[in-house]
Amino acid sequence: MKFSDVTMVRIYLTETEKLLKKLLAKLHDEEKVRGVTVFRGVSGFGRSGVVHSSTLLDLSLDLPVVIEFFDEPAKVKRILAHLKDILPPGHVVSWPARVNED
Repeated sequence: MKFSDVTMVRIYLTETEKLLKKLLAKLHDEEKVRGVTVFRGVSGFGRSGVVHSSTLLDLSLDLPVVIEFFDEPAKVKRILAHLKDILPPGHVVSWPARVNED
C-alpha cells in the first residue's frame, strides 16, 4: 500500500461566529483542498468556559462546530497563512498524518 504525507487540520468554532459558510467557500472554491468535513457538536466549551449544548428543551443555535480537512503539508501551511486573518486565535489545531493513495 502506498502512503503520502499530509497535514490534518481542525478548526473549532461555534455556530454564532458566522464563519462556517465563508470558510467552506474559501476551502472549496479558492484553496481547492482535497476534502472537508464539518461536525456539529452536541455540547462543548472553549477558553471562555461557557458551555454550549443542545437539549430537548433548549435547541441552541450556538453549538460547537468542527471543520476538518487535510492536504499536502506545503499547501496546508499556505492555507493556514491565508486563514489567520479571519479565524480567532487558538481555534486551529494541526498535525502530520499519512493517507493511503491506493
